[in-house]
Amino acid sequence: MFTGIITDIGTLLVAEDRNDGRKLRIGTRYAPDGIDLGASIMCEGICLTVTDKGTEAGRNWFEVFAARETLDVTRVGDWREGRRINLERSLKVGDELGGHIVSGHVDGLARIVERREIGDQITFVLEAPAELAPFIAKKGGVALNGTSLTVNTVDGNRFSVHLIPHTLTATNWPDYREGDAVNLEVDLMARYAARLLETRRD
Repeated sequence: MFTGIITDIGTLLVAEDRNDGRKLRIGTRYAPDGIDLGASIMCEGICLTVTDKGTEAGRNWFEVFAARETLDVTRVGDWREGRRINLERSLKVGDELGGHIVSGHVDGLARIVERREIGDQITFVLEAPAELAPFIAKKGGVALNGTSLTVNTVDGNRFSVHLIPHTLTATNWPDYREGDAVNLEVDLMARYAARLLETRRD
């Protein structure tokens, strides 16, 4: 589990395509000694398992593998070397829950339809897939590219989020433009509540 509070911006060093998925080597500030093989790290909102780690030319790195299913529901297959990637380590017992509970399981892709710069802040308007839009509520939480954000407005399938200077500095959000797709994970509580209502109707 994660909180949606980004703790590092990694860099994609190597991407190796395979028949069953894609191996990624990501440069990071995380110390290899503090990463267990098999640990989960959220990369751009996707929970991935660490398969290798190390340091090369003074730069720390870890490797993860994105399976075919992950490639089908995200844009990991389009990532190129040099890409900046939002990273978060998994929660430990006693850690502060600064954002909201995030699983790292992407529900779908939202498309940026507008980017409004307001001084040193940015408002993004996004369009969610029709099947996910009912789970997005004003003042509720969403995870976009692994970042825990509060929904400001909702209009049909479209919703907006506002990013303050700290969030823009601590994440790769300044890299995103109109037309880009981002990983969307809806709030877990909203999904469970909807499932409960569905079960009661049945």
